[in-house]
Amino acid sequence: MALIDAALRGALVALLALVVAVLLRQWRHPRHADLVRVGIALAVSLIVQAMAASPWVEHEVSCAVQSPGIGVSLGAAPLFWLFARAVFEDGFRLRAWHGLVWAGVALLGASICRWSPWGPGYVLMRAVPIVFALLGLAAVVGPWRVDLVEKRRRWRGVVVGGGAAYALVMVALRIRSPDGSLGSDAALGDVAMLLVLTVLIAGRLLAPRAQGLWEDEAAAPPLPAPDMPAPPPAPVEDAQDRTLADALARHMGEGRGYAQEGLTLAGLAAQLGAPEYRLRRVINRGLGHRNFNAYVNGLRLAEARRRLADPAERALPVLSIALDVGFGSIGPFNRAFKAETGLTPTEFRQRASLADS
Repeated sequence: MALIDAALRGALVALLALVVAVLLRQWRHPRHADLVRVGIALAVSLIVQAMAASPWVEHEVSCAVQSPGIGVSLGAAPLFWLFARAVFEDGFRLRAWHGLVWAGVALLGASICRWSPWGPGYVLMRAVPIVFALLGLAAVVGPWRVDLVEKRRRWRGVVVGGGAAYALVMVALRIRSPDGSLGSDAALGDVAMLLVLTVLIAGRLLAPRAQGLWEDEAAAPPLPAPDMPAPPPAPVEDAQDRTLADALARHMGEGRGYAQEGLTLAGLAAQLGAPEYRLRRVINRGLGHRNFNAYVNGLRLAEARRRLADPAERALPVLSIALDVGFGSIGPFNRAFKAETGLTPTEFRQRASLADS
């Protein structure tokens, strides 16, 4: 049993090291630099965890010697959460406070020798992986319905969801243990599950791909000009997709389908009489959009810009325009408008007014 455990840990460490080597070459990736950096940090943490969680280390090495490895291993929990966000949030960016969260968690784990007899500290130690596993699952489930990238929907959900399940199972096993360590059977299961997840990720990262590491679809096109309607979809090969693309252009252009508050992909597919998967493909591959909400809000904001710049609608309240283009309230409209233009709707209208005078 000990030899099998050691062999699996050796294979895991070697595979994770290979993943790190591959990702280092993508350190300055134009679109995925933050995902690459979080992935490297997570892989390094898992290498440390694979060694620190071996039965021999946990039972034969003193707590003081183990504590740095425990800190780095516990730090894998927030890194997993950040990895899930970087995978599923197209606009995700690493922030300084992310590093502070990781440092706090790692410090908690590294100081285990000082507070391990303290009951609340033990509970906190076990709660940290659970909290971040649930946050990681939320990052998977939350944007699932609006994600238009089919490859990402298929494999990243399995990998990230599997990572959360692994974390929850391992915490449960440690809670059941009298001293918090893993027995030989549990440790073997631990490294086996981690190796399976790593193989899934490494298979994706290490396979040669003509279109790049993530087979990126084309970047989203610029928003439509303020004079509307939305631009027609790009040519698509499938005849049914072409028919759907034409219907989508009409519905979201002169039909102002985007103006429906709370519009969902399923609702739009039902209105067009098309399967969700086909509509998702048309919007993603034909129009270059990766997120359904971003696609719809882009059309709404384009119409709002046109109306805010129109002298004939100068007296119309901003709230009326926001509601008419499909936003449910003024707050989300103001935030989305400023994120897109750098100006509030009122500032945008004032500038347009000055330009006309």
